[in-house]
Formats: sequence, structure tokens, C-alpha cells
Amino acid sequence: MSQNHIREILANHPTIPVVTFNDTQEVASKMEALIAEGIQCIEITLRTPAAYDCIALAKKHYGERCAIGMGTVVNAAQIEKAVELGVDFMVSPGLNADLAPHFEKSNIAFILGVATPSDIIQGIQLGYDTFKFFPAHLFGGLNALKAYGQVFPTIKFCPTGGITEETYKDYLALSNVISVGGSWM
Repeated sequence: MSQNHIREILANHPTIPVVTFNDTQEVASKMEALIAEGIQCIEITLRTPAAYDCIALAKKHYGERCAIGMGTVVNAAQIEKAVELGVDFMVSPGLNADLAPHFEKSNIAFILGVATPSDIIQGIQLGYDTFKFFPAHLFGGLNALKAYGQVFPTIKFCPTGGITEETYKDYLALSNVISVGGSWM
């Protein structure tokens, strides 16, 4: 249920800013600026000690105008915190068979990261069909996604990592790319 729902979120938001907040003081200005640019969906990373507080603030003050996602999710405790905070979706940089049931149990939309054909096959075996392709620039970028489109025609990707203002439209032009994530916004 929640893995399927991620396609709906991604399809409605072709570009998703990946935001790292260092302090709660940054939330209002960054959120206002993104919303003013027409952004209605963001991923807030768990890369700083202030991340949970920033997600809570963003969800409380901007959750009606913007889908708030939690990124860099790598363990079960973070998934539990995502449930507590009521985020709209979760993003993991990788795919782990032991962690997958925790994502499923959360009833929150989620997308797991892949980079190689073996990762994709493992995800397919778990029943998933939509993946974060990360880090895109280190694992073949556009050329890799073109090849994956031939080998895995039913799979959709959201590439992140090295996507820029100059390249994001090239990624979105691929039929197997549903959206892109990046920090250039």
C-alpha cells in the first residue's frame, strides 16, 4: 500500500528539493522561498542533529501547503520517528531486506534507493516497482537509466545525487523517470 502510494506523490511532483536544515531558524525562510517558487513537496534529510525538530516545524506550519518527506532514513528508529512526526513520505538511500518490513508497517509512502541491477532485482523480489536511483551521477546517470529502462521496463525511478539545474530536464525526459530530487532548488 505505502510503496504504491509513492508513485502518486512522485508523479504529482516532478522535482523534489532535498533540503538539509542545520537549525530550526532556517525552516520558515527556506519553506516560504520554496513554496513561493511553486514547490509543494520536499524531502528533509536526517543529516543534522536539528533534523527532527525542523521536520516537526515544517509539518506543523507548512504541511497543509507542502508534502513533507523525511530523507536519509537508514534504521527502524528513524521510521518510528517518521510515524510519530506524521511525515507524508520517507526516502532511504539504499534497499535492505531486513529494514523493508519496517517501512511497510509504517503505512507511510516510501521509496528505497538502488544503484545496481542486483539492487533492483532485490527490490523487485520484495514487491517494489519504484526506486530512488542514488547516487545517480556516480552510477552512470542518464546512460544507466536508459539501460535500466530496457532491462526493467516496468520500473520507475527518482534519480538523486548530482542532478543539477542544467541536467534535471534530461532525466525527466526518460520514460522510466517519474521525478528527480536535488539540492539545486
